[in-house]
Amino acid sequence: MKVIRKIFYSLTAVLVLASCGSQKDVPYFQNSESVDLSKSQYLYDARIMPKDQLTITVSTLDDQAAVPFNLTVPTPQSVNNRSSYSQAMLQVYLVDNAGFINFPVIGQLKVGGLTKSEAEKMIEDKIRPYMAAEENPIVTVRMTGYQISVLGEVGRPGTFTVSREKISILEALAQAGDLTIYGQRKNVQLIREDATGKKSIYVFDLTDADIINSPYFYLQQNDVVYVTPNKVKAQNSSVGSMTTLWFSATSILISLTSLLYNILK
Repeated sequence: MKVIRKIFYSLTAVLVLASCGSQKDVPYFQNSESVDLSKSQYLYDARIMPKDQLTITVSTLDDQAAVPFNLTVPTPQSVNNRSSYSQAMLQVYLVDNAGFINFPVIGQLKVGGLTKSEAEKMIEDKIRPYMAAEENPIVTVRMTGYQISVLGEVGRPGTFTVSREKISILEALAQAGDLTIYGQRKNVQLIREDATGKKSIYVFDLTDADIINSPYFYLQQNDVVYVTPNKVKAQNSSVGSMTTLWFSATSILISLTSLLYNILK
């Protein structure tokens, strides 16, 4: 019986160990001491892409001078079952597939591919001839609806709205609750669509600290991050039922062996 028990415990231990991932595949930035971080010393600016939504505000010393360039939309509301309109909100400009918006007075403006600062400077130059010489217009461009999606083996998969125009792959994973223990740290995929509609896939290795120097470290709007499950999770559905059957069969076998041993001794 002692021999049989030892066999049972050994098999159980093998199953437990097999279900655990290798510890070396779990920690991030394992080679951080050897990475040259000087390559990452630059400020990232998101670029305006087709289908982006923008709010554009023009400010001037004379409020009336800016009125033609600040389109507003009244916000409907219901009071005592009667429709009315509250304070107006700024018009949202949708960037078309060619990267253009239709701006008041000026007309078509090509903003696709520009950073926020570049778009502001261009619009300032375009509207200046329509104002008095002493006016020094200030243009503020904001991206609204800046979204990224995180799927796969993370704590809270979903689509997230970013409140600023800059977010790294690590910040996106943090918003999604970080990787689960079943996520492959060496196989985090980024699906990105460029301004022409072409899709590309890039692979990150989170155990390599050189990820900080990657040109894809900062995400663009509408990026999709997918964390691949490891072999244990991929086989979980079948392993769960098979493990139960295996333990049941082993228990029956041990019981029969024990019974035969007691009869024949």
